[in-house]
Amino acid sequence: MSGTDVAGSAVVREAPPPVAGARGAVAGVPVASGPSVPVPSAPGPPAAGPSAPGSVEIHHGDNLAVARSLPEAAFTLVYLDPPFNTGRVRTRAVETARSAASAFKTPQDPGPGAGIDPVAAPPAPDRRSSEHADAEPVVRRGFHGREYERLRGDLRAYDDRFDDYWGFLEPRLREAWRLLADDGTLYLHLDFRETHYAKVLMDALFGRDRFLNEIIWAYDYGAKTRRRWPTKHDTILVYVKDPQRYWFDSAAVDREPYMAPGLVTPEKAARGKLPTDVWWHTIVPTTGREKTGYPTQKPEGVLRRIVQASSRRGDRVLDLFAGSGTTGAVAAALGRRAVLVDENADAIEVMRRRMPQARVFGD
Repeated sequence: MSGTDVAGSAVVREAPPPVAGARGAVAGVPVASGPSVPVPSAPGPPAAGPSAPGSVEIHHGDNLAVARSLPEAAFTLVYLDPPFNTGRVRTRAVETARSAASAFKTPQDPGPGAGIDPVAAPPAPDRRSSEHADAEPVVRRGFHGREYERLRGDLRAYDDRFDDYWGFLEPRLREAWRLLADDGTLYLHLDFRETHYAKVLMDALFGRDRFLNEIIWAYDYGAKTRRRWPTKHDTILVYVKDPQRYWFDSAAVDREPYMAPGLVTPEKAARGKLPTDVWWHTIVPTTGREKTGYPTQKPEGVLRRIVQASSRRGDRVLDLFAGSGTTGAVAAALGRRAVLVDENADAIEVMRRRMPQARVFGD
């Protein structure tokens, strides 16, 4: 992943040699022939309580409630790996979309974008309104007003299952965004079922200019269907709080071998190449040091790359769907301060065993 898709002067450390014309790099900063020199930036968020680099906090409870109790702009990195939407419908009230003009008259959640004039457009029709004709309409506004309302209505009319899933995910994304520092990065890990819907709505919710990357994590393991192309990848959507200030340290990221090492110099072949936005990495092996037995465990190599690139030593890292605690284990090993949240008692027990030094809250 690279910060070259964002215009401006983001706080980015690029590994030598620099890419000519790349956007997102800091203009005028010399790049040494050896290890990269850190670009000066605003300091990370201050420590909260007695936590120190390498510390881990585990919170046992509903992640939305825990998130709402955390201080604003406290985390440089937020990683979200929510349960994938496999078609199970969650029970929730049906919402009827209103026009933006109505939303501005009676805002339920003004958010940071209050006062921004939306782009004029007619409200989307609600093809499900007849199901609950007597229901009181609910106005929900994103940071970009009407644009968000229209997209939400259109996608809901197309696929009810996504609306049920988004109703669960949206408030957690809002809180994650509130908790993100000005130089922070949000990673949302999804599968093929929802990533396209989520991308459109997150662009409207946060702003399309905040989108940094779509990362494809590809793996080749397990059974393969013969009726279509086998699905062997996940998608990670990456958004930055401020396109001019986000932290990205490409020099700290582990490198990959060249696919054709004979075409580069021996020095380059020995050093390896920077990863692109397609990451080939095996799933957690069924046997080995990493295996915890937790069913949705992600490999340390994938999380390590995320933590290395988008945080510094001493920064705070948040995972609201912690599961087996891979984010915390990697962050602690790299000198970050991790906060992990999960309401599953089995997940809490796995994390206790994996990180015995962690402080546990909410038991």
